Amino acid sequence: MHFTSIDPASEKTLASYSHMDATHVERTIAQCVRAQQAWAQKPIAERAAVLRRLAAVLLAQAPRVASMITAEMGKPLSQARAEVEKCATACTYYADRAEELLAPRHVDVPQATATIHAEALGIVLCIMPWNFPLWQFIRFAAPALMAGNGILLKHAPTTWGSAFEAVRMCREAGVPEELVACLVIDVADVATVIADARVRAVTFTGSTRGGAAVAALAGANVKKSVLELGGSDAYVVLDDANVEEAARICVESRCTNSGQSCIAAKRFIVQRGVIDAFTDAAMQHLRTMHVGDPLDEATRIGPLARRDLRDGLLDQVRRAVEGGAVAQSWHDVPDVGFYVAPTLLTNVDADNVALTEELFGPVAAIVEASDDADALALANASRYGLGGAVFTADPARALWFAQRLECGTVAVNDMVRSDARLPFGGVKDSGYGRELGPHGIMEFVNVKSVVVRA
Repeated sequence: MHFTSIDPASEKTLASYSHMDATHVERTIAQCVRAQQAWAQKPIAERAAVLRRLAAVLLAQAPRVASMITAEMGKPLSQARAEVEKCATACTYYADRAEELLAPRHVDVPQATATIHAEALGIVLCIMPWNFPLWQFIRFAAPALMAGNGILLKHAPTTWGSAFEAVRMCREAGVPEELVACLVIDVADVATVIADARVRAVTFTGSTRGGAAVAALAGANVKKSVLELGGSDAYVVLDDANVEEAARICVESRCTNSGQSCIAAKRFIVQRGVIDAFTDAAMQHLRTMHVGDPLDEATRIGPLARRDLRDGLLDQVRRAVEGGAVAQSWHDVPDVGFYVAPTLLTNVDADNVALTEELFGPVAAIVEASDDADALALANASRYGLGGAVFTADPARALWFAQRLECGTVAVNDMVRSDARLPFGGVKDSGYGRELGPHGIMEFVNVKSVVVRA
């Protein structure tokens, strides 16, 4: 069996990667275990020095690595460079903060001395997606490595080139050989790896369906799991908002990574008094989005990553229109490549597929809300709960929404972004657990209490 990478802009084959057999997988896991046992004994300051070197390698090699990301999954080159550079921020954050975050904590206990320690868990399997092929890995790997863990990387089958680049850069920075290793395996092989007693936990970023399967396997084997799954983020525009600015931010969020982002704005919930002005402004901003070759610096929207993703999104648009929505687009797209023109769906009701399903591409839906309570109800009427945003000039209204939106991150008068300093994750069908921030480094440690009687 082989895994093939295809350039989504040209539809040409880039590379083919051989599937690992059982013997190769066994050897890789055994080597990772030995490397992790040695790594966990190193002082945190020594691990931090490696992470700082990794940050430097990422920044120095960003142009070349960005070109590979763009070739494999089609995101505009400028956004691919930004992805690589963002990875360096996660490495630096944990290099600077890990000693403090992992330090033993003393607790007052009568007639005893009690200390809480955070120890490495061991080997963690990470299953990573294609849409941010480097960032999704590094945002997990940086805290996991600082905590003393080893990493087995099972990447998306179309972006193995990016996975091998990630491992190569880790080694160049001084991450010990075999501590971070690729497992070039198929979905059917994942169950065997999760069941392996040497693998202590699993983290998964991807679809809700895939996450449910991974969670079931982890639960059956009594393994810790962290899931970052799909999203259908609601951006709520209230009647006192700066409508022009809100429309610009909503469209920018919707079109980032050609719309292939879990935390992109996907449902624009706009109050009745400003919906016409917002729709006009959003249409104008969509018109300015240059669609084309992702290697062109002027391009804002490239192709979707795969043919099936393009076809699936177009089918969702078709079903949305059959359900009463009006689709508006102003762009021609190249004849070759997996392109979808940026599209705005209006006249959308609460039961339309545009609101009930996640649209993974440059397609947004506008739905009208009568008042604040109606807007909140529409925003929360989703099985997803990753992020959300509210646009208003009134801090009290913003706080009211922030406290009631059912999601992991709320942005006020801005778009939702992941940030190395802040915990990131969702609720409901968007998963559980947190990455990044102080919480992210604690997901894959053994929190051990040591009590010594006085």
